Amino acid sequence: MANPNEQTVIEHLEEMRSRLIRTLLAFLVSMAAALFYVRDIYSWLVRDMDQKLVLLGPSDVMWVYMMIAGAVAIAVTLPVAAYQIWKFVKPAVPEQSHRAAFTLIPGIAVLFLIGICFGYFILFPMVLHFMNQMGAGEFEMMYTAQKYFTFMIHMTIPFGLLFEMPAIVLFLTKLGILNPLRLAKARKVAYFILAIVAVTITPPDILSDIIVIVPLFLLYEASISISKFVYRKQLRLQEEENGKYMSA
Repeated sequence: MANPNEQTVIEHLEEMRSRLIRTLLAFLVSMAAALFYVRDIYSWLVRDMDQKLVLLGPSDVMWVYMMIAGAVAIAVTLPVAAYQIWKFVKPAVPEQSHRAAFTLIPGIAVLFLIGICFGYFILFPMVLHFMNQMGAGEFEMMYTAQKYFTFMIHMTIPFGLLFEMPAIVLFLTKLGILNPLRLAKARKVAYFILAIVAVTITPPDILSDIIVIVPLFLLYEASISISKFVYRKQLRLQEEENGKYMSA
């Protein structure tokens, strides 16, 4: 096998294609498994509903099941995708950082699940309750299955991705692309963007905004602290290597 550092552009593209195919296969297998248990998953997701969801056409049930299975498959495939990305960029990562970077893979899965849980158990019921209150007394509230699960996914999957911020920052810091100084300088812009995201996806009341904004800001500050820790460690190792070189 050729040294990854000596691969041509074509070989790099072929390797990328191979890893994309493996990730896609993992997604398809996960989705097939989720479809096998999709009725049980559906029953658990609607366990607190006071009324049955409505279907507007015969094909809607398949669309709903595919949507649920797809969301589950994304959650299951994420660690596989992270591993494939790691294997692809591994030659660019300093050898002393390989072990630490590899341990990010389970961390990515855990952070994604935490974000999903935050969206599903906190944000989604809060926003749904607010919407129900707005329509109470004025409208006959009937939810279609497609609209309900689309809304649920919009309230959960994005937060699973947003909660990956510390892991992504750690990885990019190890690659030398980010450092705590850059992150600190970009704090105002990052806060502004995160606040816009929070306000956009939450009901128009200050309490809901705060419930979402505060965790996002804390995630960014945690990312800066993680980047600072990794950056200082890298500088210390570099100084030790320079000291050994000078003494030699």
